[in-house]
Parts: sequence; structure tokens; C-alpha cells
Amino acid sequence: MNKVRAKKHLGQHFLKEEGIAKKIVDLLKPEDRYQKVLEIGPGMGVLTQFLIQREELDTYVVELDKESVEYLNEHYEVLHDKIFSEDFLQFWTSQKLGLEEGEQMAIIGNFPYNISSQIFFKVLQDKNEVNEVVCMLQKEVAKRIASGPGNKDYGILSVLLQAYYDIEYAFSVPPRAFNPPPKVDSGVIRLVRNQNQTLDCDEKKFFTVVKTGFNQRRKKLSNALKPLGVDFKHPLLDKRAEQLTYQDFVILTNLIS
Repeated sequence: MNKVRAKKHLGQHFLKEEGIAKKIVDLLKPEDRYQKVLEIGPGMGVLTQFLIQREELDTYVVELDKESVEYLNEHYEVLHDKIFSEDFLQFWTSQKLGLEEGEQMAIIGNFPYNISSQIFFKVLQDKNEVNEVVCMLQKEVAKRIASGPGNKDYGILSVLLQAYYDIEYAFSVPPRAFNPPPKVDSGVIRLVRNQNQTLDCDEKKFFTVVKTGFNQRRKKLSNALKPLGVDFKHPLLDKRAEQLTYQDFVILTNLIS
């Protein structure tokens, strides 16, 4: 098999610039925190080829596209038994990678634009195992995740991810670096797990408060959070959701609880 045909329904845009691929892989810094790394949607292995060159990493890949799986099996013998032909959103990461209790891992990939947010919600579910994430996604979404309070890009994913990860926007990638080229620019971000094992509040309620606050982001929180029974006064309620840090949302969650 020479090449894999990019499939629109899977949101495939294959990165063809090897220099950019190496630059993305170089952002992974295990520093004795983990060895195992899972690549999501490797396609024809433009990132994979650099991952397997790093001897300190134990590389696994998960790929939904059967044609890509066939290609990877044919071209990367070292990955035999480490290629999972599955949907990452249904993937039981710790079991498949054989993580022991307390063991951590990293995730890397050129995320399909159409499911990038869902991938991050799954990362949040597995946050105590996922120590680092390096990924490329739609620039607008990448900027949103890395944005701080007071920025129009700041949103639900920004707050939820920043509660558990330190996030940096690494660099942008133009459409011409892909085949086929997407209609928008891409951005590469790096997330590293912070010290918050848990938040100082009911975490399920925290998620609900953040989502409810941003559902009507132009309104003051005193109005936006009325569906949660908010009928008290507090200085934070005079602000809009995009003005609050995750710590502010923790305070509100405890007040509402």
C-alpha cells in the first residue's frame, strides 16, 4: 500500500511537513513522569516515525480508519500489537495500555477537528492518568483552550482544562502543510498536569456551574446561574463567566452547594 486516501467523514487532513511533525513530537517532555504515549489518529504515521525514534517513549497508536491501520502495520513493524483499530472516544485507555495503579501517560496527535472537544472531555475523565497532551487542532479551538480570563476566546473548555492542566499555545500551522489542506489554520498546544489532584469543591457540580455560566456568556452570572437556584448576592455574580478564573468558579460552586 502506497498511500492512504484522506476521508472527509473522519475529518482527515494528513500533515505532510515532516519538519513540523518533528517539532510537535519534540514538545513531549516525559522527564520521568511517564513512558507510555498514545497517538490519536496517526494516519500514515508522520508523527509516529519521530515518536518511535525516541527511546525513552513506549509508543501506542489508536486509529479508527481501517486503511490507515493496514498502512501502519505494513510500515511500522515495531508497532505490532501496539496499534488499536478503535474509536478513541470509546477507548479504555488505562486497560489497553496496561497502566499500573498510579502510572501516568501522555497523549499526542493531529486531532480531527470535528471531535477535538470530545477528545478533551475524555482527557478530563482520565486526567489522573494523562500527565501531558501535545496536539494540533483548529487554531480557533487551540487559542480558546489556551486563553485566560477576560479574553473573548475564553470558554467552557478553557476553564475545565485549566483547572487541571498548565496550558501553552506553541505555534500555528498553515493549511498548505496538510493534504488535503483544511479551510482554516491549525494550532499546536501543550498541556501538562498541574498539582490539583482534585478541586476544593464538588467537581461534578463545578462542571455544571461552568457550563451553565457560559450558556449565557453575555449575561452577569447572577442571571446566567438562575437555573441553578442562585438567589444570593456575591461580588463574583456581578461579573460574566468569561471574567472568572477556575478558582473563582470553585468559590461559586461551594456557595451554590
